[in-house]
Amino acid sequence: MQYFDDLPYTVAVVGAGSGIGKTTAELIGSMGVSVGCLDKNAEAAEDTAQAIEAAGGKACSYAMEVTDPASAKSALDHVEDILGNISGLVNCAGITGKTAVLGADVDLDDFDQVHDINVKGALIVSQAVLPSMLARGYGRVLHVASISGKEGNSGMLAYSTSKAGLIGMVKVLGKDYAESGVTINAIAPAVVRTPMVDVLPEETVTYMTDKIPMKRCCELSEVAQLIAWTISPACSFNTGYVFDMTGGRATY
Repeated sequence: MQYFDDLPYTVAVVGAGSGIGKTTAELIGSMGVSVGCLDKNAEAAEDTAQAIEAAGGKACSYAMEVTDPASAKSALDHVEDILGNISGLVNCAGITGKTAVLGADVDLDDFDQVHDINVKGALIVSQAVLPSMLARGYGRVLHVASISGKEGNSGMLAYSTSKAGLIGMVKVLGKDYAESGVTINAIAPAVVRTPMVDVLPEETVTYMTDKIPMKRCCELSEVAQLIAWTISPACSFNTGYVFDMTGGRATY
């Protein structure tokens, strides 16, 4: 079956300029979805939108800062003005912060910045999109969490705790709006080869891949396929749920 049988269908992708966000935006654009490409990097967001349109899809772009409620609202309003009501939102925005740092040595300013973007930013984006979805009685919201939020990664206290917080938020939001027609879910990938991962120390990446029974990184295309389903009408009886994507590392 097709994920998106009832078109037009508009999805806003936060963090569409690179990595998981870019791959997801281009995939769902190829499925006939109209895609709002949002990113702090306006040029990168526009590049993704142009790639979607060059392949025959429909897209727009806008610069967005996830930690600023006014910026989030302005970006989503822009998408709706150009592409119509937003039926789905994918939030891929996130940073790792400093890594390979033991808990006693964690820099508190770095800790705050990671939580501002990964947790507070996710809440801001959710609050910006939920009112219109709730008013229409339909919506799909998907946040990209991490296996580190379920199991913790040594040397990544700020990142791991932020993703644990994001997972907790998704579980609460899913229950809050379970009867509304709006679903809120997350995915928790293991290590994926993205620009964010490429800048990590190699020992950090090895630490993570050694824990994966399949002994490899997750592919961007694999993550995008799961996201596409979770933000489609087909994903109708899952909410407040965290989808595992870890090559067998976590089976819960």
